[in-house]
Amino acid sequence: MQNKVVILGAGESGVGAAILAKKQNFDVFVSDFSEIKGHYKDDLLKNDIAFEEKQHSEGIILQANEIIKSPGIPDTVSILQKAKAKNIPVVSEIEFAARYTKAKMICITGSNGKTTTTILTYEIFKNAGLSVGLAGNVGESFAKQVAYDDFEYYILELSSFQLDNMYDFKADTAVLLNITPDHMDRYDNNFLKYVESKLKITQNQTQNDYFIYNTDDEAITTNINKNMKAKKYPFSIKVDVEQGAYLEDEKIAFNTNETYFEIMAKDISLVGKHNIYNSMAAALAAKVNHIKDPIIRKTLSTFKGVEHRLELFQTIRGIKFINDSKATNVNSVWYALEAIETPIVLIMGGTDKGNDYTIIKKLIRTKVKAIVALGVDNTKIQQNFKDIVPIIESKSMDNAVLEAYKLADEGETVLLSPACASFDLFENYIDRGQKFKEAVRKL
Repeated sequence: MQNKVVILGAGESGVGAAILAKKQNFDVFVSDFSEIKGHYKDDLLKNDIAFEEKQHSEGIILQANEIIKSPGIPDTVSILQKAKAKNIPVVSEIEFAARYTKAKMICITGSNGKTTTTILTYEIFKNAGLSVGLAGNVGESFAKQVAYDDFEYYILELSSFQLDNMYDFKADTAVLLNITPDHMDRYDNNFLKYVESKLKITQNQTQNDYFIYNTDDEAITTNINKNMKAKKYPFSIKVDVEQGAYLEDEKIAFNTNETYFEIMAKDISLVGKHNIYNSMAAALAAKVNHIKDPIIRKTLSTFKGVEHRLELFQTIRGIKFINDSKATNVNSVWYALEAIETPIVLIMGGTDKGNDYTIIKKLIRTKVKAIVALGVDNTKIQQNFKDIVPIIESKSMDNAVLEAYKLADEGETVLLSPACASFDLFENYIDRGQKFKEAVRKL
């Protein structure tokens, strides 16, 4: 009798997992409580995979030998609680797909900067001529790539939601960029639970593996397992480190057992302090995987960055328009404000995730001339900033961009950096960023 695998959620992750499970001869059923998008439905039909939408049929789902859960679905939903009561294992797509590949796993997580670091790392590996896939929280489904292509290396961006349902998976190289409060609504407003989730990236590592981490981040240094077996490579912009990467006199030094090399901070193409951290992490991941220094150096100096992350989109009448839609938490906004030198009109707001705005108040006071609050409910933004800067409320991107344009003068910047999830007015942060660019084009 075939093992029955049920996949909850029919997005990129779920459909990829279904295709791989089918290829591995499982009896596969996909269930999505929402309507399944057309191209994903086409993939399921083409692969002769049974599915349902707009419902969860308990009679079918609870017969599963294993459930693969899309990361966006919280463990608290009724069907998962019932599966737990029946001791049905629930795993992530990453956990499932890793069983069917012998590739080396370079895994990157953090509250901020993980997409930039993941894509930068991928570019270094690609420029080195390696067989490499980009997956996880970015790019095409990991499971789908294992089913169709299977590379020798995978650069995986891992969210805390993915890590929560990973148990036997092992990262050959684990990268932890930072841990600041995010998704507190999903972790019972308990920061330590979120920290523990992020630290799962080091689970199962052996003495043959590598752990690359930000030693300037107190949440990491306080909570990492001091007895872990993996070789540790810290990076810092505050102190010199013996083995790892550090900033000294505007120069970034990389030192591992194999080689030592330096690059001037000004020669890195990405701007801002946070991008020095991101570049250090990506370069160390490449170095411990034996990529030559000249390839690392060249990629660090030519990488163009990631769409929707501090993306300079256009300059109109001397006003810069920067799309930072991917800034879905307060710490990301701090990095954006810190990186911009001109006065800012800030478009922010959306679905609040338990945000604490305290850390950006000083930067708002010194760098922001006005806020355009874009959201269904802007109460929290009003409460936090009404005594610091003028606030205009808006319920559409077209209106928000127009109001910001009126407020900005030549030589200033209009910055979309929301600090919130996008689901009140948009499909996701990508849709929000694209709508921002469409609105700017109309000016």
